[in-house]
Amino acid sequence: MVESPHAAYLHLPFCRHHCGYCDYPVVAGRDELLPAFLEALEIELAWLGEPRGVDTLYLGGGTPSYLPLQALQQVVDSARHWFPLQPGHEFTLEANPADLTPKLVSRLASWGVTRVVLGVQSFQDATLKQLERDHGEEGIRRARGLLQDSGIHISLDLMFAVPGQTLPGWQEDLQKAIELAPQHISVLGLVVEQGTPFHARVEEGGLVEVDEELQGSMYVAALDQLQGAGYEHYEVSSFSQPGHRSRQNQAYWDGHGYYAAGPGATRLVNGCRQTNHRDTVTYLEKIKAGLSPVCETEQLSAEMVARERLVLGLCQMEGIQATEFLARTGYPLPELMGEYLEQYTRRGLLDWDECTLRLTREGLMVSDSLWPPLLQS
Repeated sequence: MVESPHAAYLHLPFCRHHCGYCDYPVVAGRDELLPAFLEALEIELAWLGEPRGVDTLYLGGGTPSYLPLQALQQVVDSARHWFPLQPGHEFTLEANPADLTPKLVSRLASWGVTRVVLGVQSFQDATLKQLERDHGEEGIRRARGLLQDSGIHISLDLMFAVPGQTLPGWQEDLQKAIELAPQHISVLGLVVEQGTPFHARVEEGGLVEVDEELQGSMYVAALDQLQGAGYEHYEVSSFSQPGHRSRQNQAYWDGHGYYAAGPGATRLVNGCRQTNHRDTVTYLEKIKAGLSPVCETEQLSAEMVARERLVLGLCQMEGIQATEFLARTGYPLPELMGEYLEQYTRRGLLDWDECTLRLTREGLMVSDSLWPPLLQS
């Protein structure tokens, strides 16, 4: 039985500034492309043929809040036409704290936005400067106040393992985030991606990455402080107040399909994964010429679907129920994992009682290194 997606993502690539650590498909200082982008996005969505009702809708980027209000209104109108929101929906928009004004927040509420993800990253001036961010602690608190008054739920993104960041500074960031009482907090370890300015600076010796031991201590601090404050740790990097998990991300982690449009956007529909060109100009040129903007297509085999669900399931703290996994994928967990089940449990990285498989705290610390072998058929 084919399952229709109930989640949709739109990628809006525009930013005021392309931060040196960012590896996302974004454009900065190219606002002249905006009219062509709005037209191209509408064309790509129209290729759906008919509206597709969804439970969750997510506008990411880039910085959606950077768009002029009229342009953002056009995006929202188009998104809500092609992806009608069902009762009890979750509608999320990513925002830079410096962009939020009373007028914008009021408009977001009127559009039905239920959740805003604030790219806070840090409350420390030195860390924010290193990350090339354009806000400070005062701006974060002001944005939080506007959203709280509007009734829109708040998710804060925090970043650790930033060059020059200290453990006490990170612990202070966590405490200040807790004091703001957002419904959701994500903690993301900085990865210096190849091709970014940060990577070039590391190669030249002008930037020193945080050592693994300190990174581990920072992650443990996040676990201890956020759980101690009553936040539920439900995915490797995600914490929420009870009842406020990210439903959009939950759809990805549970292995469900999702629609997507925009430069670099990836969709999964009927077991087929497609990714659009990352370069915004190429994306625009393709659509203007009446051509598909897709640059990669992969029809997932039953085994690949099972392996991806295995890894995504282990990223969640509740782990994987063996009988449910078998019913959904047709693969028994021991058969799919092979030697790695015994190897990882013997090393204390996985907990397995033949009913449930989940990461241990030790496994959490090195989880990224566990996945590659599990994804190989």
